[in-house]
Amino acid sequence: MKRRNFFRSGLAGAAGITLMGNRALAGARTTDEGEVIYRTLGKTGLRLPVVSFGVMRSDNSSLVRAAYEGGMKLFDTAHGYMNGRNEEMLGGFFSTLPRESFVVATKVKPAGVDSRTGLPSKDTTAGSFLSMFNLSLSRLKVEYVDILYMHSADTVEMVRHKETVKTMLDLKKQGRVRFIGVSTHKNEPLVINTMVEDGIWDVVLTSYNYRQTYLADMNSAIERAAASGLGVVAMKTLAGGWLDKERTRPVNVQAAIRWVLSNPNVHTTIPGITAFDQLETDLKIMKDIVLTEKEKAELTAEASFPGLYCNACSNCVPGCPNNLPIPELMRAYMYAYGYHNAAMASELVSETGVKAEPCAGCDTCNARCVRGFDIRNKISDISRLVNVPYDLLA
Repeated sequence: MKRRNFFRSGLAGAAGITLMGNRALAGARTTDEGEVIYRTLGKTGLRLPVVSFGVMRSDNSSLVRAAYEGGMKLFDTAHGYMNGRNEEMLGGFFSTLPRESFVVATKVKPAGVDSRTGLPSKDTTAGSFLSMFNLSLSRLKVEYVDILYMHSADTVEMVRHKETVKTMLDLKKQGRVRFIGVSTHKNEPLVINTMVEDGIWDVVLTSYNYRQTYLADMNSAIERAAASGLGVVAMKTLAGGWLDKERTRPVNVQAAIRWVLSNPNVHTTIPGITAFDQLETDLKIMKDIVLTEKEKAELTAEASFPGLYCNACSNCVPGCPNNLPIPELMRAYMYAYGYHNAAMASELVSETGVKAEPCAGCDTCNARCVRGFDIRNKISDISRLVNVPYDLLA
């Protein structure tokens, strides 16, 4: 995608949020090594550029090499990304580098977790988690990963799932993992505060962006996490990347990421990068994180526009008589139309277990969205993927 198209038009904010100022940036900024700005990832001691590489949708090792040569150190992937091809691509690249010259994070999602509730079932075993981690390690062609996340842990029960936590702690003792953490897409303040209380975690990877409607709770939890020594990595920083299904209204990438980094308690970000012009923009942000007044204005210019990003607040769920996993379906919708990745969307829809047209039995929709989403229309749209074979999309 060409830069002129990617940044074509004016960019949005969210109703009711308060933009943070660039507080404490002087203390957070380091001007060595070509003016790249670094922050330390909590008690891990890892000193990282404020922008890292979210590799989730990238299959181009040349793009990864350009990011590495441009100064990026942390590369974030997961066991399930691109059916494992993502880790394999990174492994081929990592095999050409000195091990100490890069930081790799991967994520493993425990099997047997109910996607509707985020709760573990009796089938959630440590054995499957360990097997998936071992496969990830072999794909990445490394003897250890720097950060291992329990993927998509969105409830207290998952954060404290004894078998999975014990496996992760054992891997850390064995030296096959340096640091352990949790990634979370919803209930983030609750998850983060639980991690702080437990005191065993090193890093949290959390959704965090200017369109979240519960930013007071988010900022409080992130501040508490950083004060406790927890490393804070922000994802979903671009809030879906686009404000409309037709992809005519892009999110202002520089403004959105700078907004996140205006919080000094966020140590690094992992925006998804799939093209060289996107990488060029992110490398510039690594050296300049000051949110300008113009960018603030752009973030608030379309405050009433619903956008594609779902808060996953679950306020809509009680209104649904079928108790559908609406936040997950909205995230799949964002993957399909914001990320332009039907395969990711299909995989997530499949995990929810919904059927095509799950709203067909309802005359009216009583589920209400705080952002103004047309929930029924979006569910009807995205559930069509149920009838499309995954191998046609991947």
